[in-house]
Amino acid sequence: MSTDSDSGKPRILVVDDDSDVRFMLHRYLGRHGYDVEVAEDGARLRALIGEQDFDLVVLDLNMPGEDGISLARFLRDNHPVGIIMLTAAAEVVDRIVGLEVGADDYITKPFEPRELLARIKSVLRRLESASPTAPPGPADGRMPFGACSLDLDARRLFDQDGEEVSITSMEYDLLKAFADHPNKVLSRDQLLNLAHNRDWEPFDRSIDIRITRLRRKIEPDPAKPQIIKTVRGAGYIYVVGED
Repeated sequence: MSTDSDSGKPRILVVDDDSDVRFMLHRYLGRHGYDVEVAEDGARLRALIGEQDFDLVVLDLNMPGEDGISLARFLRDNHPVGIIMLTAAAEVVDRIVGLEVGADDYITKPFEPRELLARIKSVLRRLESASPTAPPGPADGRMPFGACSLDLDARRLFDQDGEEVSITSMEYDLLKAFADHPNKVLSRDQLLNLAHNRDWEPFDRSIDIRITRLRRKIEPDPAKPQIIKTVRGAGYIYVVGED
């Protein structure tokens, strides 16, 4: 985990065009042990993250200029940081797209700072466990998972050629939940509790979105999934041992 060289605190970047939100989160998160920087737009985010290391970015979805979706894609492709998106309650479609490009979590405005703090702690715990500096485990210590192999100790996914496949912290947690419950149907709310430590909300599609992303990585044919199958009206099942 990246930390400020002087304070040793986890580093958070808050990106929001609302100055009141920036001020409030800078003070609140600072009081709870984080080293916080703020940015008012995408240009400032790109400048700061090009100069400094951060552990997590709290990113507003709807901003003038470059929006949160584009910035989340940029972050996921170029920087190993956690991403929590701030969205308006009505921005369902954009929130789904944000999850598809790799955001770790989202929270809707208006929000309680304590809830955001809890989400930040959860994402940082997963990222710390993932430990990007940890060396890959030996090939024979990995478990097969579709077209890939999963190293549970290093929290990393590898393709058939042994190359690492990029996954978010929640995608790993989903794979781990399935690995712990092979050949068992898991409902969406069970998966949310196992992989995300929060209750299922009605019409919450975050699980479906992430499973679709995982299928693109682990299934030989994502259009006809055979590893993580849908059980209509019940949830999903990780299939092990079928020919």
